[in-house]
Amino acid sequence: MNFTELSSSVRPEIIRATQAMGYTEMTEIQQKAIPLMLAGHDMIAKAPTGSGKTFAFGIPMVEHTDPEGTDVTGLVLAPTRELAMQIQDELRQLCAYLPGIRVACLYGGQPIDRQINVLKKRPQIVVATPGRLMDHMKRRTVRLQKVETVVLDEADRMLDMGFVHDVKKVIAKLPAQRQNLMFSATMPKEIEQLAAGILHDPAFVKVDPVSSTVDRIDQSLYFVEKGNKKFLLPWLIQNLKPPVQN
Repeated sequence: MNFTELSSSVRPEIIRATQAMGYTEMTEIQQKAIPLMLAGHDMIAKAPTGSGKTFAFGIPMVEHTDPEGTDVTGLVLAPTRELAMQIQDELRQLCAYLPGIRVACLYGGQPIDRQINVLKKRPQIVVATPGRLMDHMKRRTVRLQKVETVVLDEADRMLDMGFVHDVKKVIAKLPAQRQNLMFSATMPKEIEQLAAGILHDPAFVKVDPVSSTVDRIDQSLYFVEKGNKKFLLPWLIQNLKPPVQN
């Protein structure tokens, strides 16, 4: 399915942005998730990393965002700074031809005053790690009373990293009427319980990995003294067959 087939459902500026980035065909998760999100459904998606999840929720989120708005209407929670920054970059590329839509990224390890200045510009979409978002909420530097869509990305990693309590606290401060999306590579019982407490009559989307780790990776075990690890790596790079490419 081609992105141009969304032209009757999303702004032409969004289609133009996907073309400018060199994307033509939608991935499986995008084909399944985008129509459900555009229709306003809550959704839980089991999808591996690298399957195109950001566009799957990003395209509908940008479509539902008012370029002239001054309130946060879209919220994305991510477990790590690196993922949050990656999501911000992709959303900004989707908004390349919609300059009125502003995306802010909140994460630990960056001076909070710098982020406060960004929030003063009234972004409509906020991407954040749970801990730093809680900091801003306590300082009242971010207002989430108008959030219409919330996405929990890589929910299983947030569970593993101990962020679930923060996530629940954030969710409790959001408007009761909102669209909820959860993306997770795995579905342990804890994630199902979290979904049950947040999502309302959700659609379920499942995308299997193209190939498993066992299919793609040859694994070997080397017994080496701790002090020699740094010598083993360059030796492997130089001597492995077929040669290491990257």
